[in-house]
Amino acid sequence: KLNVGVDTIQHGVEGLTYLLTESSKLMISEIDFQDSIHVLGFSDELNKLLLQLYLDNRKEIRSILSELAPKLPSYHSLEWRLDVQLASRSLRQQIKPAVTIKLHLNQNEDQTAQVLQTDPSTLLHLIQQLEQALGEMKTNHCRRIVRNMK
Repeated sequence: KLNVGVDTIQHGVEGLTYLLTESSKLMISEIDFQDSIHVLGFSDELNKLLLQLYLDNRKEIRSILSELAPKLPSYHSLEWRLDVQLASRSLRQQIKPAVTIKLHLNQNEDQTAQVLQTDPSTLLHLIQQLEQALGEMKTNHCRRIVRNMK
């Protein structure tokens, strides 16, 4: 009926979907949305229709997006134990330490436990990497990215 190819309609629907989902994710204001669609070169009437479509549906789009987001497990508690092997039959004097960690997680009202075992040097390296990642989160660049993700 439109005398337009299937690919053109599919790309138009995908573009409109992308525009509405990204705008809803960022909860941009009316002015920012108008500025975003103004560069597309549509008529003023179509721009007003798109703005109204966005304003009417952004809360519903956000709720759907939050339902589609993966439910990641969350931390509940941690148990740890340090084991040291002092000797064996073949080696009378050896020191072989091992750290055993039991991580309790909550996921969808269910509790699960993961047991991990490592040597102290690997654990220290892991701690350093996590502290470095936390330090990175305090930079202005990361704060800006996190603020825009919300």
